[in-house]
Amino acid sequence: MLVDGKWAETWQPVQQADDKGRFVRQVSSFRNWITPDGSAGPTGDGGFKAEAGRYRLYVALICPWASRTLIARKLKGLDDLIPITVVNPVMSDQGWRFGGYPGAGEDPLFGAEYLHQIYTRADPHFTGRATVPVLWDMKQGVMVNNESADILRMFDTAFDPLAPSDLRLYPQDLAPEIDALNAEVYDRLNNGVYKAGFASTQAAYDEAVAGVFETLDMLEARLTGDYLFGDRLTETDIRVFVTLIRFDAAYHGLFKTNRRRIADYPRLSAHMERVLTLPGVRETVNMDHITRGYYAIKALNPTGIRPAGPEHIDRLLGV
Repeated sequence: MLVDGKWAETWQPVQQADDKGRFVRQVSSFRNWITPDGSAGPTGDGGFKAEAGRYRLYVALICPWASRTLIARKLKGLDDLIPITVVNPVMSDQGWRFGGYPGAGEDPLFGAEYLHQIYTRADPHFTGRATVPVLWDMKQGVMVNNESADILRMFDTAFDPLAPSDLRLYPQDLAPEIDALNAEVYDRLNNGVYKAGFASTQAAYDEAVAGVFETLDMLEARLTGDYLFGDRLTETDIRVFVTLIRFDAAYHGLFKTNRRRIADYPRLSAHMERVLTLPGVRETVNMDHITRGYYAIKALNPTGIRPAGPEHIDRLLGV
């Protein structure tokens, strides 16, 4: 991680845990918003107007948080407005790096070798982990935002004058319900699998894995329509999908969330496939990057050997 703008130690998957051995995720630091007219958003400062070609999105295809911004970018038709750079799926001793793997790009802006060098351009005294996604303003040369939840929502509305869309991922009439379900899904499923995988005590693991499967059971029962809010696709479906598509291939084995597979949940499996077939979503899922990245985490898999399959995911993705 970075300490006062200097790389201080070899990358480790767990930088912080509480006194009971629970994995603690870093809170995002850059919270400005792109808006149609450049006015300030819910957090941060103004000055970030929606413009074609002004912003670049840095992502890792292994990362579910980054992937939900990629899905929103696809569904909202922003490909031509917001270019992307994909980092190497394997964490180096200095965290995310550029190039060196099929599908990973070099940094086109500064020729940086590591993502943390982008962070110190944004803040020479930054302390913390250099995480993805990163939304960068190429006009002002500053980082706009590194919180995926914010980026997903600004993609939903900020660029409407440039790329009109009938799709609304965060409709205001459902906002309170979406916020409530998002909070549960994030804590007990999206982040819950990480809390299980990176737990440092049995009690912390037991608590996390129970939450994961209680949430999956709840979502399975809830899915009586095509999506989590009936027939309307929302950002919550995207938040759930990015965990579901990785679950059987990575979390089930590597993170020890192995009570059941997503394949054992008929409605969740159908939901995962339904979202995958939406226009552009399949392009955001790279199972080679996903399994290569997760199974290269030395703390969990010292040999780096990747398992074969699972076959049902390979078939679904046409591998």
